[in-house]
Amino acid sequence: MNYGQVVDSLRDTGVLLLSDKTLPSVVGLVGGPGVKGSWWAHEKGRDIWRILRRLDDDPDVMVTRLVSGKVTYLHRRLWPAFLTVATSGEPWQTKGLSPVARRLIGAINKAGQIRMDRYAEGRSPKTVKAAAAEIERRLLAYTDEIHTEKGSHAKILMTWSRCPKLGGERFQIEDLAASKGALEDAVGDADLPWRKII
Repeated sequence: MNYGQVVDSLRDTGVLLLSDKTLPSVVGLVGGPGVKGSWWAHEKGRDIWRILRRLDDDPDVMVTRLVSGKVTYLHRRLWPAFLTVATSGEPWQTKGLSPVARRLIGAINKAGQIRMDRYAEGRSPKTVKAAAAEIERRLLAYTDEIHTEKGSHAKILMTWSRCPKLGGERFQIEDLAASKGALEDAVGDADLPWRKII
């Protein structure tokens, strides 16, 4: 399967995971149903990698952790529903949030974005990493990754209004129940954070 076919599938379903054994995924579409273990070692690993890079750059595709906390590719047609849910401030997003995650989301909201390698300086990296994962799973911030000056990778967490894919575009907030329904229809019985958290 080539890039165009993967994008067609994403447009049809609205959602594709990077990799999953049962749900539609890029790895499954490109490598076939027999991919076991790391897809890097698969004979189509390079093809998968190239398609993933193109999806990352596609202006109609947003990368989130929407389904089961896994890397999820979301087509633009579902962005209004997704952003309505992500910015809703519902209890599943904040109830039980660790104190470190509360401080981190406060810092993100104040600054607009936080580069995690710099934020972690003087703090426990393991604790900060766990807090960032909490925020990401609860859709409280958009996450991106950069190459640092030292050649390593660093996460950047930012408010949804700063998400580069949105390019300043504002989506009209939709009905919350209908927005959840649209996302649930796209993924069936899969784990979504409002079904799982709390």
